[in-house]
Amino acid sequence: MTKRLTPAAVPALKEALCAVYWYKADLKSFLQQCLSNPSVLATLNWDSYKRQVVSDLVDYLVRDQDKHLGDLTRLCNEVCSITTFEHLQQLDGGAQKAERARIAVTQLKALVTPHQEARKEADELADRQRRAAEKLRTNAAVRQRLEDIKNRYMALVMSWNMQSRGFELERVMYDLFELFDLDPKASFRNTGEQIDGAFSFDGTDYLFEAKWQQELVNAAALDSFSGKVRRKLENTLGVFLSINGFSPDGVAAHAAGGAVVLLMDGADLMAVFKERIDFVSLLLRKKRYAAQTGHIYLPFHQIAAS
Repeated sequence: MTKRLTPAAVPALKEALCAVYWYKADLKSFLQQCLSNPSVLATLNWDSYKRQVVSDLVDYLVRDQDKHLGDLTRLCNEVCSITTFEHLQQLDGGAQKAERARIAVTQLKALVTPHQEARKEADELADRQRRAAEKLRTNAAVRQRLEDIKNRYMALVMSWNMQSRGFELERVMYDLFELFDLDPKASFRNTGEQIDGAFSFDGTDYLFEAKWQQELVNAAALDSFSGKVRRKLENTLGVFLSINGFSPDGVAAHAAGGAVVLLMDGADLMAVFKERIDFVSLLLRKKRYAAQTGHIYLPFHQIAAS
């Protein structure tokens, strides 16, 4: 995720800076404390109107956000942290000036805070993925076990025995879950429902179902599995693995809010086997994407592209 101030936040930052300090001297003192290189203030025409000074400064910082990201971030944070406007209350028409400043700061905060939280979450996820990849690279035993599981899976790809292939796929996935410390459970039946397996991660229980069939998994199969998941406890999600993918209508039918199932395909699985991403990072990326967009199918090629 690119670390940039959103376009909507730029005019909001300008408006807030104009509103929170009535006198240019007070504004200049505030900016000197926020900027890493206060000498940039000397390049501004302080004889001009305050709004023009603020606009020139913010435009200068925004033009090269890669260079000035730290200053923009701190400037937004410092403005958003202002909670009292007593310095404005003392002026002529102070109540109106203070209210205008409060509204401007609130509007900036509404634009900046979600962006910063999303950026922080994305950074944490990317950092976790980097650490997981490094851990995998330096752990010979885990890599060897992953290679063994991959070889078993590739043998299934060449197999023509459809019935035994499905059963062996469940065992392959069980061992993969175990390798990544996901506390797997083997397949089980519950009041007539067949569940291919289950695992737990980060306080959430996941039901797992796998299909290895020529045709794409359709809406009916996804509806059936979603029903199984919804009949469990509230913090339960589902992971549906279809080696050959899903029908567009099936995916579209589950693109609304309230979805409880994440979708994986054979390409996702091969990305894990080829160490392009660890299974937990793959799961977290799909879960985060579903939470943000409502879409439960995020193929690995889209993750790699981003």
